[in-house]
Amino acid sequence: MWPFIARSLEAATIFTFAGLGELIDQRSGILNVGIEGTMLFGATFAFIVAKTTGDYVLGFAAGLLIGALLGLLHGFFSITLGVDQVVSGMGIWIFGFGATTYIGNPYTGPLGMKRLPLILGLSPFFYLGVLLVVITWFVLAKTSIGLRVRSVGENPSVAEVSGINVTFIRYGCVTLGGMLAGFSGAVYALYYNPVWNYNFLMGWGFISLALVFFSMWNSYILYAGALLFGLLWQLSLNPQFILPGLMSRYVWRMVPFIVTIVVLVLISTDWFRTRWGATKPEALGQPYHRED
Repeated sequence: MWPFIARSLEAATIFTFAGLGELIDQRSGILNVGIEGTMLFGATFAFIVAKTTGDYVLGFAAGLLIGALLGLLHGFFSITLGVDQVVSGMGIWIFGFGATTYIGNPYTGPLGMKRLPLILGLSPFFYLGVLLVVITWFVLAKTSIGLRVRSVGENPSVAEVSGINVTFIRYGCVTLGGMLAGFSGAVYALYYNPVWNYNFLMGWGFISLALVFFSMWNSYILYAGALLFGLLWQLSLNPQFILPGLMSRYVWRMVPFIVTIVVLVLISTDWFRTRWGATKPEALGQPYHRED
């Protein structure tokens, strides 16, 4: 039973990293639906660098770097050029799917490196994920930096008049969000499932995106959702540990995505918008142009 629980927590950790990155983006008013593409790039480049150098540190650094660059790219399109943020994000996802398939194809197969050590039966990333949840909540809710981020996400015009550099704050958030998404992909490729294949994330980025809306932009609720989806994902892979003989494993593999669809439908209802809409950043997805 413990291996099942541990793998569920490790899957939840990957959702947590990507989800926190997107939560920070959205708190500043930027929507990035291209998390899947950023995670694919982070996973692929981390895998290639670690495999060719034999160094985990360089692999994770590559994931962080490519994530930051893609975050900046999304920022350039959505902040500087004012392009529709959904279009920009989808472009990153489509580009990521195609480019990583081509770039990573020569490296198809297992990583072939010694597994990273565990701490009390869990990877160090689990503890880092919990720490980041607390830090994200504290910074956004209790610090002046968090107040500036939330102000930019609510009403950038008023924030600008108050002396806050909206462009700087948003670029900082999309860069950090991209780094977390790239790192999430790196953890997947170098630890959780160290075997490269094209599109091997299988929708984890989209689940992470749904988690942000599910969480009502609260890092603690996001983490609870990540734990739920981590359990559901592991259950879809090994249903015999909990419910042996109940339905085909291929049916179970649809469960995380079915739950994702249910969550997205729920947050689209009038009831949800009426009851919880106040928590949504008012300027989310809206381009901002400074008036001189």
